[in-house]
Amino acid sequence: MANKEDFKFDKRADKYDEGFEGKSSKKFYDLVTTNVELTEGMNVLDAGCGTGTILRRLADKCPINGFGIDVEEKMLEQAKTKCPEMDIRLCSCDQTPFADAQFDVVVACMAYHHFPDKDGFSREAARLLKSGGRLYIADPKLPLPLRKVVNAALDIHKINGRIYTADEISANFAPFGFTKLFDRSDAYAQLVCLERK
Repeated sequence: MANKEDFKFDKRADKYDEGFEGKSSKKFYDLVTTNVELTEGMNVLDAGCGTGTILRRLADKCPINGFGIDVEEKMLEQAKTKCPEMDIRLCSCDQTPFADAQFDVVVACMAYHHFPDKDGFSREAARLLKSGGRLYIADPKLPLPLRKVVNAALDIHKINGRIYTADEISANFAPFGFTKLFDRSDAYAQLVCLERK
């Protein structure tokens, strides 16, 4: 398959949170913040952390050891400002510098559909999570006709991206040792919670 281009967020990093994308992400942030189960001192990784909004919200909910990774340098500058006490790093989501079974929770909020190597991320999430650890995927929810149009447009324009249903997300992770615990949705946002066996 020909290489595809990534969406570029660095040019919008300074105004991302206050702009359309940040505001339209509120439903995703709310789903994650409400449904991620935390206890004090957990190691939590936000894969594709962007400006650090999810890490900040989760840390405000419960004292955690927060970690964030992203491939966009300027987004990470915002995350480091928002979460100065956390470990924020520039790296891809399918090859990280962290230890095996280091994390209790991994979150990917509005990021999974952008990942160019979804199997690579699934494999890495399985490596990073402790047995019984949880993976939360918050991504767009679109009705079938619109989902087909969006996915076809992404293919035509050779842009990384694929919108999945909750069942499809679960099926993508099943070969890597994950089972679905639940899914939730709110309008155009969905959250899938998976457990590492």
